[in-house]
Amino acid sequence: MNSKIKWLRDKINQMDMQGMVISNPINIKYLTGIDAEGILLLTRKENFYITDGRYIEAVNTVLTIDDGIIVYDIKDVDNYDNEDFFMFCENVGFEDEYITYSKYKEYKQKYKINNMVETERIIEKQRSIKDKEEIENIKKACEITDNCFKHLLNYIKKGMTEKQIAYEIEKYFIENGADGVSFEPVVASGVNSSMPHAVPTNKKIESGDVITLDFGCKYNGYCSDMTRTIFVDYVQDYVKKVYDLVLKNQLQIQKSIKEGMTPKVLQKMVESDFNINGYTMVHALGHGVGLEIHEIPFINSKNENILRENMVITNEPGIYIPGSFGVRIEDTVLVTKGSCENLTKSDKNYIVIK
Repeated sequence: MNSKIKWLRDKINQMDMQGMVISNPINIKYLTGIDAEGILLLTRKENFYITDGRYIEAVNTVLTIDDGIIVYDIKDVDNYDNEDFFMFCENVGFEDEYITYSKYKEYKQKYKINNMVETERIIEKQRSIKDKEEIENIKKACEITDNCFKHLLNYIKKGMTEKQIAYEIEKYFIENGADGVSFEPVVASGVNSSMPHAVPTNKKIESGDVITLDFGCKYNGYCSDMTRTIFVDYVQDYVKKVYDLVLKNQLQIQKSIKEGMTPKVLQKMVESDFNINGYTMVHALGHGVGLEIHEIPFINSKNENILRENMVITNEPGIYIPGSFGVRIEDTVLVTKGSCENLTKSDKNYIVIK
């Protein structure tokens, strides 16, 4: 049995559960490596993966004997005595923050489950601590992202549209070893940069523009996330004032991230400095990164749980002046015992393209 499933079995046993239904595809990939559509059942004695017959061959190429997972065609399961899956299981866990109430009722009836119990994101919490292989995958995704940024600095020209640049980002990732983008790229120029999650438009790049580039890729399913703010031809003094403040805070947070620090303290540090200077922090300082681009832990003023070694998070302070411009600087960061390591390493000083 693979180590992650063994861990989960031990965990649910500690919680007085004799089985679990896992349907979140991200959690399934984390536990088994399987990408194909389906559902994972941990029962008292066996582990079952139930999928459409079209995916069985693909699933079997991923699994080994050591995984200890029996694969079923969903058609065969429909003709199977489903009561046998969870026989003698008093409590069966389910992903309470993922499945709908209708799915809850369907699983309970279909698999004849006596009592379904909330598991309070135990898999997601475990996913927040990365192992060596996961960290290497994220590092590779970050390396490709850094290389993409270098490419963009030579590629972006006045007269190009935001959509053209966004397309070039996606194209670069596919052509340079990534699975694809980890989220739709943000390319926001001029006044559009004042919107934190602007969607690329047909606006053309102009002299004097502030350009926000927020992008990342996936490598072996694991994400990267980086934002850089660059300039066209020159940087206005009033923009420099904001950029310097964002960069100062981004670097200060970089020095403060370590095991034992709380997200709440990090967020409050930035909010306090921004407020003193007449600005506000309109979004969370960061978030976890892994198989999903946004996952536990979330770096905000409500999270008092401590950061732990081998968490991967983002550090992304930003200031946005509505109707004018915005500045955000973001890195993907690995938490270590006494400090942290920036996994995205692109230059954060003023970058002016001609």
